[in-house]
Amino acid sequence: MTKSLFTQTLALSLLLTFASQVKTYSQDYDEVLGQDVNTITTAVPFLMIAPDARSGAMGDAGVSTSPDANSMHWNAAKFAFIDKDMGLSLNYTPWLRTLVPDINLSYLSGFKRIDELQTVAASLVFFSLGDIQFTDEAGMPQGTYRPSEFALDVAYARKLGENISGAITMRFINSNLTQGQDVGSMETRPGRALAADVSAYYERELDWRRTPAILSAGVNISNIGNKISYSDDINANFIPINLRLGPTLTLMLDEFNTLAFTLDFNKLLVPTPPIYARNPDTNAPLVDDDGNYVIAEGSDPNRGVVSGMFGSFADAPGGFSEELNEITYSAGMEYWYDQQFAIRGGYFHEHETKGNRKFFTLGIGLKYNVFGLDFSYIIPVAQRSPLENVLRFSLSFDFDALAAQQDRGQ
Repeated sequence: MTKSLFTQTLALSLLLTFASQVKTYSQDYDEVLGQDVNTITTAVPFLMIAPDARSGAMGDAGVSTSPDANSMHWNAAKFAFIDKDMGLSLNYTPWLRTLVPDINLSYLSGFKRIDELQTVAASLVFFSLGDIQFTDEAGMPQGTYRPSEFALDVAYARKLGENISGAITMRFINSNLTQGQDVGSMETRPGRALAADVSAYYERELDWRRTPAILSAGVNISNIGNKISYSDDINANFIPINLRLGPTLTLMLDEFNTLAFTLDFNKLLVPTPPIYARNPDTNAPLVDDDGNYVIAEGSDPNRGVVSGMFGSFADAPGGFSEELNEITYSAGMEYWYDQQFAIRGGYFHEHETKGNRKFFTLGIGLKYNVFGLDFSYIIPVAQRSPLENVLRFSLSFDFDALAAQQDRGQ
């Protein structure tokens, strides 16, 4: 499908975050709303989209849920505790379906156990913006292209003790949004980055009020990598370096019924945009002798990756209260009957000044021999969601069950 110039501009403005443009726009946006809206933007935000229907049905929580084939996105250290020898999952998520029909995210993930202590895994996420008609500044067509982004991951997970494991994930990111077309007077190129995740997972059995239970906890610092730039004419942008952590409590109610409660906390480890000084007469941004915007409150966001990560805990212009507002919360529940049928629900919360994403989630899961099928659905409560009225799904393959079937057939 060919999109209008408006849709083209919308899609590229969401994903191609040019630093200088974002600074100016966010200042005006704050004044229009009459409140301190200060949303953090990064390049390649598709890396933060929940790719699978199971976690998507639990409020986008998954750092400490029971391991599955999609653990790569949430916490690769969980693979060390997975009870299967090999597995594979295919996932599909329509995106902005209420606006356009051909934007989507696809996710392929799999793992293979080496021995009782070690597991390797790999995944591929592909985000397609569909067919977009590029135009020049006068609105004249310059051809139809299909911008896309992808990330390729490999991970190694190992048990470090009876109850704890760790993992390292390496990631290659390619973001080809402009297909080499000029944007205004700027020559563009695909943005590329190398990144890593460092994660840990803890799991132990216990009695919870005389009910057998499993308590687990996870932490994952993801997308630690270089900045991305789409042109030599603009500053490079941070990728979404993110800290995710949280616990899960799973209750084994009886032989057939289990109930799990999970909670995730997320914080982007990238600089918070500062508040720039303005001329009181013209309201134009003030510029110093070097041509840089003068910062009234907050810290300079143009710094190195390591400095940006550590500084992200204390650089918000609103102080500690704004730092707390940058934390998103995900809470979910999962009920299984005989490990064959699951019902899930959850809630996602983001502060009004940091994006205002608030939504409930619902989903179900089915397992039959070799195959598993999961569905999820979003119910927004604060603003319209890119996944509104969309049913996304995951298809998983249990190779242990397949081998068992073949053994029984012999």
